[in-house]
Amino acid sequence: MHWLDILSRFWPHFAAGFDFLAALFASIHALLCKRDTRAATIWIAVVWLVPLFGPILYLVLGVNRLRRRAVKLAVHKTLSRPIPENLGEPEHDGAEHLKLLARVVNRVIAQSLTTGNRITPLVNGDEAFPAMVAAIDSAKKSISLCSYIFDNDASGKQFVAALQRAVERKVQVRVLVDAAGTRYSWPPITWKLRHAKIPFAKFLPASIFTPWRVATINLRNHRKSLIVDGQMAFTGGMNIRHGNVLATKPKSPVQDLHFRLTGPAITQLQEAFANDWAFTTDEILDGEIWFPEAKESGDVIARVIPDGPDGDFDNLRQTLLAALAEAQTSVKILTPYFLPDIVLVSALNLAALRGVRVDIILPAENNLPPVQWASRAMWWQVLERGCHIWLTPPPFDHSKLMIVDGHWVLLGSANWDARSLRLNFELNIECYSREFAGEMEKVIAKKLHGAHEVTLPEVDARSYPAKLRDAVARLFSPYL
Repeated sequence: MHWLDILSRFWPHFAAGFDFLAALFASIHALLCKRDTRAATIWIAVVWLVPLFGPILYLVLGVNRLRRRAVKLAVHKTLSRPIPENLGEPEHDGAEHLKLLARVVNRVIAQSLTTGNRITPLVNGDEAFPAMVAAIDSAKKSISLCSYIFDNDASGKQFVAALQRAVERKVQVRVLVDAAGTRYSWPPITWKLRHAKIPFAKFLPASIFTPWRVATINLRNHRKSLIVDGQMAFTGGMNIRHGNVLATKPKSPVQDLHFRLTGPAITQLQEAFANDWAFTTDEILDGEIWFPEAKESGDVIARVIPDGPDGDFDNLRQTLLAALAEAQTSVKILTPYFLPDIVLVSALNLAALRGVRVDIILPAENNLPPVQWASRAMWWQVLERGCHIWLTPPPFDHSKLMIVDGHWVLLGSANWDARSLRLNFELNIECYSREFAGEMEKVIAKKLHGAHEVTLPEVDARSYPAKLRDAVARLFSPYL
């Protein structure tokens, strides 16, 4: 009998056998790898109750861990340093209890606290982009740039032109863009980077047309960093797109915060980029041009917190929980996407019940309506325990910031949602400085001017269709 005849006669048996084996292996993986019992149970039900497509869905959405090894850099080795005495403040300044927070983060991540940093906030692309382009134009040895979105628009072209000038000056340039982030504009910026002969790479290029990479299609590099000559860096939550330049009145304006950094913490930022670049290209960035000795330039004590679905898994979530546990007077959270899991919700509520003032500042109009619907379905859980939610007026605010007790600041790329805390590669910095925290509180105070405080009766007064829509959206919150 010809093999085609055999296939046509027995294909239902082959399909059933394949489905059985795929469901079996997916179930074993869920049992061994899923930390949340409920998630494991749901996925096992899906792979067995949805023939063929269940195991495929699990492969695409359920396998959210990536195993990779950190690159061993010969020049720089992170040294274990003690926690600075009184965190750089006078003993009477009320920061003593935050040494417990620093001790927890010390045990969560490998990076040590560094002293002598200066961090300057840059509001919107109006301030950030000119400063970043000027830094690129000042580069003499090296430039490393990482961005989730790098649009082929007016602002993106300015960056490409500056990077091209640097390449022509014989500066070593490396650009890393997330593969999904290149699809936000057409033609993609990679065309211009290639034409300008700027060394670049796409992080985890995956699609349904590359089955061998489909398991990583949901894992994205959300980090944003620019490091120039190992002496000046920029990081925060801002993508490279013209919508951030509000002075030009773009069609879709976006408020955001970015930060200029000088000091020893730059080395940790460069380490994060070097690991991502080596993972993507197999090229090791090492030596004096990438890792010069960073000079102290300020009084902020800082540490880089890398987070991702690899060896850095749960770093940020544990840091957030520790910060909420140690808070004594106030917690201010500025985020565009607020979809915390039940553990973070409990930590926020416990802080409020202890008498800590908890303010959560969100945009009144979100750029992703399903995210806003899902978030609104959760607001009652924190409002009923005494937390405060504020909605800031348009344009949409993409800023990310957390301040604890007017002393500890967390800034960077991560949002308060499952995608940031479980799926994305994120990059954040914790800062200890009363002066810097005070400066950031002024930024938040300015954003609260004209903001609307949400009340529990207001949330309860939503129409039944709105409540139902929001509740359905919340079911998909792990993937929004």
